[in-house]
Amino acid sequence: MALVPDPELLILDEPTTGMDVSARRAFWSAIRADAEQGRTVVFATHYLEEAETYADRVVVVREGLVVADGTPAELGALTSGRTVAVTLERADVTALEALPGVTSVEVSGSRVHVVTTDSDAVARHLLTHTAARDLEVAGRSLEDAFVALTTDTTSA
Repeated sequence: MALVPDPELLILDEPTTGMDVSARRAFWSAIRADAEQGRTVVFATHYLEEAETYADRVVVVREGLVVADGTPAELGALTSGRTVAVTLERADVTALEALPGVTSVEVSGSRVHVVTTDSDAVARHLLTHTAARDLEVAGRSLEDAFVALTTDTTSA
C-alpha cells in the first residue's frame, strides 16, 4: 500500500524481520529494482550483512550521533586488518597468536579465523606449516566496523 502513490522516498524500519530466505530475497530484488528506477530507499536494520549487501550508503549512529557515513566498503576499511579463514583440525591457537601482525584468533570447530595486519604472511604460514585447507582472505566487514565504532572502550 505504501507504494501505491509512487513516493520518491521510502523509509523502512527492519523490513525483513520475520521473513524466510525466499521472501527476503524477493523483497530485496524488488527494492533494488525500485531504487534503480530512481526511488530513494532508507532502511534501518540490525542485519548488517543485509546492509553490506544492499545499501549504497551506510550511516552508523551511536547515542544519537552520526559516527560514520559512507559506502559499506569505506566503513569496512575503517577497521584495520584482514581476516584469514581456514579449515584446520586441532589448531595451535597460541602459535597462531604469536605470528607477526595477528590481532586475534577465533576457532569454531575446525574453522579458524585469524585477524591480522599481514594476511600474506599468515596465509603463507598456514599453507606451508600446517594442514590448513579451504583458505579464504577477506577484508573486515561492516559488522566489524560497526562494533569498533559503537563499542565503549572507556569502560572496558
